Amino acid sequence: MSMTEELLAPIIIILFGGTLSVFLCIYGTLTFKNSPGGRYYIVLSLLASLFSFSYIFELVSTSIERIMFWIKIEYIPLALIPVFTLLMCIEYVGLQLKRSIFYSLFLIPAITLLLQATNDFHHLYYTSMKLRSDSPFPMADLEYGLWFGVHTAFLYGCMIAAITVLFRGLRSAHRPKFRFQILVMVTGLFVPLVGGFLYLMELSPYGIDLGPVFTSISYIFHGVALLRFKMFDVIPIARDTVFTNMEDGIVVLNEKEMVVDYNQAMLEIVPTLHKKVIGMQINEVFSGYPELILIIEAGREQDQQFLHNGVTRYYHIHFAPIRNKQKERIGTIVSFANITERVVMEEKLKELADTDSLTGLLNKRALMRDSEIYLNKLSQFGGSFSMIMFDVDYFKQVNDKIGHEAGDIVLTHVAEAIRSNIQPVHIAGRYGGDEFILCLPKTSLTEAYEVADSIRAHVAEKFMLVNGKEVRVTSSFGVTHVHMEQGESLPLITLMRQADEALYMAKEKGRNCVHPYSKAS
Repeated sequence: MSMTEELLAPIIIILFGGTLSVFLCIYGTLTFKNSPGGRYYIVLSLLASLFSFSYIFELVSTSIERIMFWIKIEYIPLALIPVFTLLMCIEYVGLQLKRSIFYSLFLIPAITLLLQATNDFHHLYYTSMKLRSDSPFPMADLEYGLWFGVHTAFLYGCMIAAITVLFRGLRSAHRPKFRFQILVMVTGLFVPLVGGFLYLMELSPYGIDLGPVFTSISYIFHGVALLRFKMFDVIPIARDTVFTNMEDGIVVLNEKEMVVDYNQAMLEIVPTLHKKVIGMQINEVFSGYPELILIIEAGREQDQQFLHNGVTRYYHIHFAPIRNKQKERIGTIVSFANITERVVMEEKLKELADTDSLTGLLNKRALMRDSEIYLNKLSQFGGSFSMIMFDVDYFKQVNDKIGHEAGDIVLTHVAEAIRSNIQPVHIAGRYGGDEFILCLPKTSLTEAYEVADSIRAHVAEKFMLVNGKEVRVTSSFGVTHVHMEQGESLPLITLMRQADEALYMAKEKGRNCVHPYSKAS
């Protein structure tokens, strides 16, 4: 078998791994460089590709001088890979190192690079360098010095520490996807250790270093972790417990507005969420909630109503930027705080503030406000508007002769008559004393007249018992109407004056009747 055939399999495997590591380096730079552990992984991938390609050149070299040259190139990434592996895992699970410990990790790699480059002067790394006599192709036969043992112990120590850190993250990870990520990462770290161990035990064929071969295989696991389980595209594992159990709904977006995670509470707000939405754009994930898409795209903090299974809930949507240590924005946390109780309470308080306590209709302030609002809309878009003003005939006599309790009962009876004869869009309120005003949007004068007459009949036909006494009352109505074109305006006080004049005419005609306003009257 020729030299080329002997080396073909390991070279192909190492070339594949080196190419894959370059691809993952580029992919990481474009997608998750600012994610926890992402920057270290990118450097690690670059170092691994340099190590792989350098070793290929070593394998095809034909002299001990060329082989030793490429070995020195290999040690540039090989000395640094253990440190960046450990730093990647530490940051990924959310741990932090003191600055002094961080820099101390680079001490042994720095010494290793120095001793490698100057080995000819001290032989602390290799005591002997020659070609093997039992190999069918040029292969270095190296005898190791003192510092090689230090470097090897440091390399395996860092890798074991990295795996230990990941297992610590595995214990605190509550969701399956985090566990899969960690297990795949652990496998990817463990595989090169096996290859390195076989090489140190001289169990590899012809002394071929199986470390680069097994490292190439490990990058298959890295690719699975990145592309299948979205490694580096989620929140740190150490925060998983808090994240999962938060009462507020949480959606995590990356800088490209892709959903990278959500918690259990979000399912109560958006039940259509599922695992497959991870990595999808927000317009796909929330396609059934177009208003929510607009809110998220605008980053506009506000309250929003959601209807689920016939139940209306209110949430306050808040946006918090995610920044890396360089203060660069790398994503957004969108939180949904349930404010249903607060909104319901505010609505009840608003209703109490707007309601006349005796009749349950709008009080004067709310009546005037809502009427003004509608008139302003009418001025913008045009349309019809009618107003009814009425009071109870001889109401003062009821209070004076029978008592204020009877007066209250009469007013309650009148309010019931109003509610029985108006539509939900109509505005009805107690203007003061026994006087009431009704504003009827999109209602003609004839229709308003009919509503007023119906209320009048309802009030007159029913009697009330007060302290055993039968009490009957009547009421008088003034009705006015306006049709406005777009851009026209009319003060509310003008309509009220017209309705009051019509009410005065109804009383002049003998009360218990409805009188429409006309300029002639």
